[in-house]
Amino acid sequence: MTTTYVLVPGFWLGASVWRPVTDALRARGHAVHAVDLTGMGERAQLASPTTDLTTHVDDVVRLLEEHDLHDVVLVGHSYGALVVTGAADRVPERVARLVFIDSGPLPDGTAQADFEGPDARAANEQLVTAHGHGWQLPPPPWAALATDVPGVDEAAVTALVEGSQPQPWRTATQPVALTGAWEHLPRTGVLCTFSLEQLRQMAPHTPVFAHMVDGDWTYVELPTWHWPMVSRPAELAEVLDAVSR
Repeated sequence: MTTTYVLVPGFWLGASVWRPVTDALRARGHAVHAVDLTGMGERAQLASPTTDLTTHVDDVVRLLEEHDLHDVVLVGHSYGALVVTGAADRVPERVARLVFIDSGPLPDGTAQADFEGPDARAANEQLVTAHGHGWQLPPPPWAALATDVPGVDEAAVTALVEGSQPQPWRTATQPVALTGAWEHLPRTGVLCTFSLEQLRQMAPHTPVFAHMVDGDWTYVELPTWHWPMVSRPAELAEVLDAVSR
C-alpha cells in the first residue's frame, strides 16, 4: 500500500536531514515530501526577523493544498511537532495520522522557548543577542552533543553540521494557537530519548507530554539520541512504514 508522508524537521535543520529516511520510504513505494521550512535548508535565504511559527505552519498547509495531498502521515521531529500539530489543526481532513518523533504537541498558548524552563530560555536569548543578530538562534555544537552517544558516527554529525542553519527566534517564542481539531486524529509517538514508562511518569508534570497520554495514541520505542534520522535512519523508516498499515 502506498502512503504519502510529509516530514518536518526540528530546529536548525532542513529537508536534507531526512534523506536516508526519505530514500528508504521511497524504496518501499511510498510518496514522500521532506520540507524545507521558510528560512531553513535550501530556503535559508528567506529567513527574516518576522519568520515565526505561523510562517512554518503556513508552509506545511500550503504544501498539502498545492499538491492536493490527502490521507497524509504528517511527521514532526522536535520543534516540527508544533508545526505539524498546527497544520493538522488547520486542515485535519487532509491528515490520516500524526507522528511525533521524540517530541509531542504543546498545549494551546505555549511556546517552544518555554519548554525547558525560564533559565534555558534566558540562556538562548543571550545566544540570540550575542551571536544571532538579535533574531536568530545559532545551531548547537553538534560534535559536542554527539560525544559518547552510542551509534552516532562522524557521518551523522556531518549531516547535522552541513544541514543546519540559525533558527529564527520568533519560531520559538510565538505560542501555538490550536482549535482542538487535530485532537480527533490518530497519533503515534516515536520515543527515542525516553521510554514509555518515563513518558507516563512525566506527563502529569510536563506540558509537552500532557497530551501524550490521552486520546488515540500508539507508541514505538526507538532508543537512540534526539536525532534518529541520522543515528538510526533505517529503523526509523521501518517504524514510519509500519504506522501506515
